[in-house]
Amino acid sequence: MVGFFGFGSIAGARPAVESDRLEIAHGGASLPLTFVRSRRARRASLRVDTANRRVILTAPQRMAYATAVAFAHAQAGWIAARLKRLPAPRPFVDGAEVPLFGVPHRIRHRPGLRGTVWLEAGEIHVAGHAEHLPRRLRDWLTAEMRRCLPPLVEAKAARVERTVTRLSLRDSRTRWGSCGPDGGLSFSWRLVFAPPEVLDYLVAHEVAHLVHMNHGPRFWALAERLCDGPMAAPRAWLKANGETLLQYGA
Repeated sequence: MVGFFGFGSIAGARPAVESDRLEIAHGGASLPLTFVRSRRARRASLRVDTANRRVILTAPQRMAYATAVAFAHAQAGWIAARLKRLPAPRPFVDGAEVPLFGVPHRIRHRPGLRGTVWLEAGEIHVAGHAEHLPRRLRDWLTAEMRRCLPPLVEAKAARVERTVTRLSLRDSRTRWGSCGPDGGLSFSWRLVFAPPEVLDYLVAHEVAHLVHMNHGPRFWALAERLCDGPMAAPRAWLKANGETLLQYGA
């Protein structure tokens, strides 16, 4: 599938299992890590899991646990800096602000009213009990994406004379969209927070994969032709703000 868009001392060496959690002491603080082993890994590596606000330490199957931890210890400064740079969580609560297709809206909880969710004067009103607010708002936002996405996909697919066999929304934390070899397209529902030009670019990107299942020059030329405007600006916006989109509802 082609897609768009991914220490202090530890007592004793021991075999680690997948998702083994540990902490590294650095600068008077404890840095949380998740240790995993990978059959495909050739060396120890670190990556930031922005969506789940953690750093993952990956090691080959045969690497000693102590060796992998020593590698993480040597990178403690990098780990601390990356954790500090993570965007703050943005939960769905009364009074919080969320962008709807790039336009800021204030969440208003309306416990005394019946119904679900509605727009009113630049605010998103959510009825019912407080504990149901996050789920109801997420369902409503996903429905907004389901309403706006199909016409955009269909129009661009028609331009390249290709058929989209399936269109789905997911909460993928590693890619914003994907195109399968069978012509199925998938997008993150979190693009409901992004400006329209960003959604337009991502749809153009995935529809272009219906023709070119690679990222070669012909693919990029087609993706640019399918965009309603210049491609550079939405790509730059997504690079700068993509991590923040993952924090809404956290």
